[in-house]
Amino acid sequence: MNQTILKASENYKELDDYFLSNSYKHIFLVCDAAIKFLKLDSYFTDITKRLDIEVTRFSDFQPNPLYESVVKGVELFNNSKCDVIVAVGGGSSMDVAKCIKLYSNMNPNENYLKQTIVPNNISFLAVPTTAGTGSEATRYAVIYFEGAKQSVTDYSCIPSTVLFDSSALKTLPDYQKKSTMLDALCHSIESFWSVNSNDESKEYSKKAIQMIFSNKDSYLKNEEFGISNMLQAANLAGKAINITQTTAGHAMCYKITSLYKISHGHAAALCVNKLWPYMSSNISACIDPRGKEYLEKLFNMIAEAMGYDSVEKAQSGFSALLSSLGLPEVKNIKEEDFDLLKNSVNPVRLKNNPVGLTEDAINNLYHEILGR
Repeated sequence: MNQTILKASENYKELDDYFLSNSYKHIFLVCDAAIKFLKLDSYFTDITKRLDIEVTRFSDFQPNPLYESVVKGVELFNNSKCDVIVAVGGGSSMDVAKCIKLYSNMNPNENYLKQTIVPNNISFLAVPTTAGTGSEATRYAVIYFEGAKQSVTDYSCIPSTVLFDSSALKTLPDYQKKSTMLDALCHSIESFWSVNSNDESKEYSKKAIQMIFSNKDSYLKNEEFGISNMLQAANLAGKAINITQTTAGHAMCYKITSLYKISHGHAAALCVNKLWPYMSSNISACIDPRGKEYLEKLFNMIAEAMGYDSVEKAQSGFSALLSSLGLPEVKNIKEEDFDLLKNSVNPVRLKNNPVGLTEDAINNLYHEILGR
């Protein structure tokens, strides 16, 4: 689907134009508590007085949002008679808003997860407050029901309009800023080598990688130029994984995140850092039907997008970038953790990986990733 991208000016004229040109009268704002630190908070507080547009806020959810929270949001949305959904935040806000949109025209007396999704034409605008997840560009949402992760997927939940607001990223903690950038980079790289890649996804990945490496220094200095371009790069990376899905790097990182309490992007980068050299050394185990020569070509294309003339230099460059960021060391690693880790890997994601991974290979990779 085509997605309209808006870039915020100082007074958010773009949002005024968007709401007025579409004759919206009642905004359903999905946001977490962090919105109070953003300029956008006062914009939505004042819009009723300025433009006579009502706002109903929904913030009754947590990170890794629960199904029950989504149910509350759907009920509030329908009772409020809102005509547009606006999501402001990171992945959790986006996931909740996507599910509210999808479920708003379904039977509230039955479990939404068991019903067939029927696309609707409810307008949906997203304002990402990190440059990493790319959630505003994907058809995926994750919520939790009875303790189990539920993946909700439908193209109709992709926001039709996205606002890039550089000011929303200027207050991000340093660690989150770095790790979300790494998440976008890993999305780009994994999508590039996925068995599901095609010409369109590879073009998104290539542009995203180039933009990340060209703008990382400016972005990390909190400069407007770098932040704006990093938001675009994360969006492109999201469009890439929307086509291909992620691969073993992400499949292996989730348990690292929960077990050692590090960020998702940090964990993904630790995995990709060891996974890529392993795949280069084991290219004979290629499972991409396009063949190992094709995969070698892809690895070279990734290296070129990163600005290197060989795969080995690119792999070293990725390691150097990871080391240069000064991320916290993973601590309290126990030998018994490795059984938990290898058994946590989603086999569906492994099917997207271009090189087959045995249980022993996964175990050995985890030992390398965690330096044991």
